Amino acid sequence: MARHLSRPLKSQFNISSILSRLINTSASLRDTYRLRRCNPAQAQTYIQARDFIGAQPMNRRYASIKTSSQTTSAGESTISGAPDITNHYTIFPRTLPAGPPPASPFEIPASDLRREFLQIQSLIHPDKYPSGETKQHAEALSARINEAYRTLLDPLHRAQYLLREWHSVDVTAEDGASKHALDPETLMEVMDVQETIEEVGASPEAQAEIDALKVDNDSRIRQCIRILAEAFERGDIDAARKECVRLRFWYSVGEGLREWEPGNTEIRLVHSS
Repeated sequence: MARHLSRPLKSQFNISSILSRLINTSASLRDTYRLRRCNPAQAQTYIQARDFIGAQPMNRRYASIKTSSQTTSAGESTISGAPDITNHYTIFPRTLPAGPPPASPFEIPASDLRREFLQIQSLIHPDKYPSGETKQHAEALSARINEAYRTLLDPLHRAQYLLREWHSVDVTAEDGASKHALDPETLMEVMDVQETIEEVGASPEAQAEIDALKVDNDSRIRQCIRILAEAFERGDIDAARKECVRLRFWYSVGEGLREWEPGNTEIRLVHSS
């Protein structure tokens, strides 16, 4: 509950030193960065978070797979009902006719998106075609649509996509820890969650405490998404970037809390793609 986050930390530590540890990542661990609390009495305590290093093209706004209306090969031209795959938003014209924010709201009605996704997939599903060039193209097209659907369905993935493709801001990049550092206030909150787990993880009351932390974290995620949506809709990209970084950490905290098992006195934070 909120009382966990209002309790002062037991030990004093230097925020700049913590941020330095976050930014200065070892080359041998370039896909991870470690956030350690400067507390000699509890040197084993840490929060580790991994940067997702996207293996995606730098500009995915422009698709590498052509739509049926743009192709010339006999195989590709037989994919009836193929959507415009210029970007994730153009794939779903019924649900997202105005495109990305600020032209449209950041929030997307999940039921409408899923309905349109299933309709499109039913039209171009690879199982409808015999083996050959057309089937291969349908498989690639289906994978492209799946990727767009998964990205747009999740608020964090959607925000990361918008920042990367429309504003050239990649918070998931290898150097993201240095370019897009977590703000000190959120850093303190994350560390306070870890301290609470250290204190109660092995106690009989641990499960109740963890459940309370989950409720708190869900509330923080909802608040982050609301602030993120407002930032995108008013065109404030720097505010959206900062809130996206926060949301990545609260997602990681939530995943760590879900994976917690009785007796554990720490959680591991790993950023997903």
